[in-house]
Amino acid sequence: MRLLSTALLAAAAMAASLPHATAQDAAAFYKGKTVTIIAGSASGGGVDLYARLLGRHFARHIPGAPSIVVQNMPGAGSLAAARHMYSLAPKDGTAMAVVLSTALFDPLMSGADLSTYDPRKFNFLGNANADTSVCITRKDAGVQSYADLFDKELVVGGTGPGSALVDYPVMEKHILGVKLKLIAGYKGSNEVSLAIQRNEVQGVCGLLWSSARQQYPDVMKPDSLVKVLVQQDTKSIPVLKSAGVPLIMDFARTDRQKQAMDVFLQQGSISRPFFLPPGAPGERVAALRKAFLDVLNDSELRAEAEKASLDVMPQSGDDVQALVTRLYAAPPELVADLRKGVSAPQ
Repeated sequence: MRLLSTALLAAAAMAASLPHATAQDAAAFYKGKTVTIIAGSASGGGVDLYARLLGRHFARHIPGAPSIVVQNMPGAGSLAAARHMYSLAPKDGTAMAVVLSTALFDPLMSGADLSTYDPRKFNFLGNANADTSVCITRKDAGVQSYADLFDKELVVGGTGPGSALVDYPVMEKHILGVKLKLIAGYKGSNEVSLAIQRNEVQGVCGLLWSSARQQYPDVMKPDSLVKVLVQQDTKSIPVLKSAGVPLIMDFARTDRQKQAMDVFLQQGSISRPFFLPPGAPGERVAALRKAFLDVLNDSELRAEAEKASLDVMPQSGDDVQALVTRLYAAPPELVADLRKGVSAPQ
């Protein structure tokens, strides 16, 4: 019995020392290193803003205090950056990325081969902001409410295939039957914003609220050029709820529509996901997951984010990992509906 007790005490002592040992191992590795944050968007977009926000504060929370650089890798709605991370980026913990969530669910929505790109295998550090997507429209457009879209056409701008600014309006057109006409091919959401100002297009759908606040600072003011038509989410955020902006779920007419929309819209809850490639060493994943939550609760980062009108509502790496896994396990019939939706003619 005494031998057993001694063994148990030794095991407990060893377990208690693991976090400290992990931190020491990570510090030894990261000291003098450079960590690259790949932003899966053009400069100035929402993904880029969050990458640079973390990049300015992250180093002091990572054991070993490495240097941090941010590298932009736009293309295919962040899919280019995500695929780079999956296949080509260093797997030693010196490369991380932040992408649009649609890049994480592209195989689910398109039916692509998971053997060549499986986002479930990423090591998620966490989500910097649990955002919501919105439809923005010019106030002088013929459409004054989302309900009008069942009878009137709205021309919206989008970027490339696989991006939220394309997938959201195409899905809504197919699943709900609304009359959204998509003009795609813009480089990024900033370019779509300029197109709206020039009246080349009348609006945009699938735009994250954090980006909308950046691109349309006066969006909630009476004299704004644009207004928020609908919240593309399953739950309201307070500022839009108080302004009477409806949820897109309110316009689903059948249970099947509601269920399909619910699966699709869950993407929005991880709008700024940061992750390491598959195969990254476990002790470095653990160290960076802790550092990620620590930096997002850093008072200096919070003050900078507030000044820049960037929302920060972090989620842990474990939570993001679990959500991605759960959505890939969605019922096949609902996934089939969504695949038809995002691949439907524009």
